[in-house]
Amino acid sequence: MALPIRWHAVESISNLGLSILPAKLILPRIFIIGCILSFAMGTIIALMPVALDVAMKTGVNPALMAGIVVGGAMFGDNMSFISATAIASAQTQNVMQKEKFKLNFITYIPALVINIILLALYPIDNIVMTTVYEYSLVKIIPYVLVIVLSLIGLSVIPVMLIGVFSGIILGVLYGDFSWIGSMEFVQKGMGGMEDMAIIAIFVGGLVEVMKYLGGIQWLMATLGKKTKSKKAAELSIGFLVTLLCVATTNNTIAIVTVGPLAQEIGQKFHLARARVATILSMFGTHVQGFIPYAGQLLVAGGMAKVSPVQVMPWVWYCYLTFIFSILFVLLDLPRVKVTEETGYDKLDNLN
Repeated sequence: MALPIRWHAVESISNLGLSILPAKLILPRIFIIGCILSFAMGTIIALMPVALDVAMKTGVNPALMAGIVVGGAMFGDNMSFISATAIASAQTQNVMQKEKFKLNFITYIPALVINIILLALYPIDNIVMTTVYEYSLVKIIPYVLVIVLSLIGLSVIPVMLIGVFSGIILGVLYGDFSWIGSMEFVQKGMGGMEDMAIIAIFVGGLVEVMKYLGGIQWLMATLGKKTKSKKAAELSIGFLVTLLCVATTNNTIAIVTVGPLAQEIGQKFHLARARVATILSMFGTHVQGFIPYAGQLLVAGGMAKVSPVQVMPWVWYCYLTFIFSILFVLLDLPRVKVTEETGYDKLDNLN
């Protein structure tokens, strides 16, 4: 017998967030919800309908709402343990994700706080929020499981499987679908990634052509001649991954491509692997908010019925993280002592 609760997981976690803070803090609400959602799953498609509904009721610029949602999505793309961006940056430098996460989180705490404060101070006229946001705490269990299991260090495949199966069990218990019917939703979710997979395959081929023609090697040689210090070496890694993100619009492929080059630079200048992994992740993430033809802005702009260019000025979180990424390099904070364990020398000896 199905239990009588009909709110779904995305609706529950969104409504829970919208119910906690006062109406005057509606913009920070949307951003915080986006951060939580993006840490456990995709954000833009899931949260944009809620954000646009709020925009209609409050008179907030839809482009601003789209920018807030994109900012929340970029938080998870960089910080989540199950994000392809985070996984690629850590694995290409042979570091544990928790090492990258620690450096990333310490660096970005000021950006998070400043962004929330700016959103809270943004003037909104005639706030009319009469909607009663209902939610089910039980329905958010899959999100909680994914976040908690990720934070304790469980690998990505078990985390995703536990998240999927817990969602299926709850869906069956609450009458959302049958055991067999659940496979239809799993297939739809996988099918939604087909376009992204095809794009990634073509972009991967394009990057390999770039390698074959010597473009990336030329960049490496050019940067190598002008790089004389550790800070310049770290900035060159950030510049390389940013450039490839602009060229390919796929930060995961950009990180995988730059990863081996980053190892060479790291070994030459005796950099810490955890810092290099963090730089790859940070510079490969915030740039996505600056590219009007990137998937994030295209999807958000399309759903908000505005041009991606109109969304760009409102992605405040990406601009703030860009500033703090630069400071991460220039101030060398948080610092990682370079030893045989934390540097590249041991890896080279093993090879």
